[in-house]
Amino acid sequence: MKHVVIGTAGHIDHGKTALIRALTGRETDTLKEEKERGISINLGFTFFDLPSGKKAGIIDVPGHEKFIKNMLAGISGIDLVLMVIAADEGVMPQTREHFEILQLLNVSKGIIVVTKIDLVDEEWLGMVIEDIKKEFKGTFLENAPICKVSSKTKIGLDSLAKEIDRLTEDVSRKDIRGHFRLPVDRVFSISGFGTVVTGTVISGSIREGEQVQIYPSKVLCKVRGIQINDNQVKKAEAGERCGINLANVKTSSINRGDVISLENLMEPSLMIDCKLHYLKSAPKPLKNRQRVRIYHGTSEIICRVVILDKKEVNPGEDSYVQFRLEKQLTSQRKDRFVIRSYSPMSTIGGGIIIEPSAKKAKRFNEECIEGLRIKEKGNTQNILEGVIKNLSESYPKEEDILKALGKNEVSIKDQLKNLVDNGTIIILNGGEKTVYLHKDFLNEKIDVLEDILEKFHEDNPLKIGISKEEIKNKVFGKKIKQKIYDCIMEFLENENVINTYKNFVSLIDFQPKYNDMQNAIRKNILSEFKKQKFIPPKYSDLESMCKDKRSFKMVFESLVDREDIVKISENFWLLSEYYEKAKDIVINFIKENGSISIAEFRDELQTSRKYALALMEHFDTIKFTKRMEDKRILY
Repeated sequence: MKHVVIGTAGHIDHGKTALIRALTGRETDTLKEEKERGISINLGFTFFDLPSGKKAGIIDVPGHEKFIKNMLAGISGIDLVLMVIAADEGVMPQTREHFEILQLLNVSKGIIVVTKIDLVDEEWLGMVIEDIKKEFKGTFLENAPICKVSSKTKIGLDSLAKEIDRLTEDVSRKDIRGHFRLPVDRVFSISGFGTVVTGTVISGSIREGEQVQIYPSKVLCKVRGIQINDNQVKKAEAGERCGINLANVKTSSINRGDVISLENLMEPSLMIDCKLHYLKSAPKPLKNRQRVRIYHGTSEIICRVVILDKKEVNPGEDSYVQFRLEKQLTSQRKDRFVIRSYSPMSTIGGGIIIEPSAKKAKRFNEECIEGLRIKEKGNTQNILEGVIKNLSESYPKEEDILKALGKNEVSIKDQLKNLVDNGTIIILNGGEKTVYLHKDFLNEKIDVLEDILEKFHEDNPLKIGISKEEIKNKVFGKKIKQKIYDCIMEFLENENVINTYKNFVSLIDFQPKYNDMQNAIRKNILSEFKKQKFIPPKYSDLESMCKDKRSFKMVFESLVDREDIVKISENFWLLSEYYEKAKDIVINFIKENGSISIAEFRDELQTSRKYALALMEHFDTIKFTKRMEDKRILY
C-alpha cells in the first residue's frame, strides 16, 4: 500500500491552519500560545480522508520567519505540498523562503492554493493569480493546479480535495525494504503509557515488539505500540506518519532531531561531505569556515563550512564542502539538507549528503574532490568502491559497509562480486567475519612495508628479517586484530611480496649474504659448537677468538635468527643438529622407560648436570616435556 504525507507551506497568516481545519475537520493548533496568538508556532499533524477513501497524513507548518526551523522539521518528509497564498496579499517573503526550501529538499509535486478569496473581487484575484504564475515560472510549480478556496465559506474545498486525491496517485511508493529510519519531530509522555515519539517513516518498516536504537545517543529501547491516524496498528512503513510508544526510555533521553532506527545500523558523525547549492538570493558570498546552521531531517545543528574546491562560493554556485558540526548528525548518503546563515537567520542554500561519516578533508585536494564527484554522480558500484576505500583503514566487514551505504545485502551483492572479480576489492577471511579492503589501500601499505624492509636489509644484511610484531605496529597499527593481520601477511606471501620464516618477515628476494670475513667467523662458530657437542662453548669464549667484535655479534645473531644455533637459556646455546638429537634421546628413553630424570638425561647426553637441567627446563617451557616430581614425561 502506498502512503502519502502532505505538507503546507506559505507566509504567516495566509490561512494554512484554517485550510487544514476546513479540509479535515480537525484542529492542528494545539499549543495554548498558538490559540492565543492566532499563528502556528510548532508543527501540527492530522490526517485527511480523501474522496477516494484513502487516508493521507497532513502536516501544518508555521509561516512566521522566527519558526522556520520548525517548518523545516516538518517539511522534510512530505510527498506533496500545498503552497498556500492569501488572495488579499499575494506572494510574500516567507512564501519565497518556503518555496526555496522545498526546492532544496527536492519536493517535486504541489498544488498552489489561493486562500481568502472571499475577501477580494474577481479583478484583484485575477491579478494575484497572474503574479503567482510569474513567480513560479520555470519551477516544479509552473504547471501545478491552482485552486481558489475560502476556508470560511467552504468555496473550492471539494475541488481542492479532488486535486489532492488525483495528485497522490502519482506519488512514488517509498522504499520499505531499506533500513528503518524515523526522524523524531515530537517527544512527549502519556500517563500510563510513557514515552511517545512522532515522525514520518522515511525508509523501511517497524513492527510492534521490535528493538530499536535512538541516534546519536545509541540508547536501546523497545517498540511498545504504534499509532497511525488515531488507530493502533502492528506495523508502520515508509511514507507513513506515526506515533511510536517506546518502552524502557525516558522522554529526557530523546530530542527532536534524533533518529529512531534499528540497532547498529547508523553511524552518527561530526563531519559530513556534501554537494552544496548556494542560492542566488543569498546576500553575499559564502566564506570558508563560515558558521552556519544545517537542517537535516528534523535536526538543527550549528557548524562550520569548509569549502573544498574553491576560495569562496558566490550566490548561485555549486560547491563540494565539508560541514564540521558542533553536535553529531545521523544521516545517510543522498539525504537532503538546508543551510541558513548563523545570524541574522535566512535560508542561503542546501544540497545532498555525499559522505555521511567523513574524515577531515584538506582543501583543494584533487583526489578528495574527484572521490566526492564519483560518489555523487557514480552508480552503485562506484559508490560501493568509494565507501570500501574510505573504510579500509578500519578493516571493514560487510555490516560496516552496509551501514555506511544505508543499503541491504541484496542490493550490493552483484556490485561487490564485480569489484572482487576485477581485483579492485580484496577479500580476507579474518576469523569469524570476512574483511574487504580496497587495492589502493593495500598497495599503500605494501609501499610502506617494502620501504621498511629495504632499509632494514640494507642496515642488517645478515638478519633474516624483521619480527612480525614490529611490522604489524609500524605498518598496520596496533589496533588491527591478529587474525586479520595474519590473513594480510598470508595474502602478501602468496602474492610474492614478502617471505615469512618463523616469526620474521623479509622481502621476497632477500637472502642474508656473508662477506669473506663474516663467512670465516660463521664457520668458526659452527665448528666450535659441533666440536663441543652437549658441552657447548660460552659466548664470551667465542667472542674472544674474533678481533672484530661487531662482525662477530652480527654473525652470531644471524645464526640464532636462522636457528642454526638454538638459544636454550641465558649464555647457553646449542647447535640445532644436537638440539634435535637431544629431543630424540628424550623421546626414545621415555618410550622405553616411561620417564627420564635429570641424571639419566645427563648421562645420555654425556654432559654436565648444569647443561642437562637447563635443557630439560627449556623443554618444559616449550611444552615438549612435563615434570612429574623429579622425573619428566612427554607433554
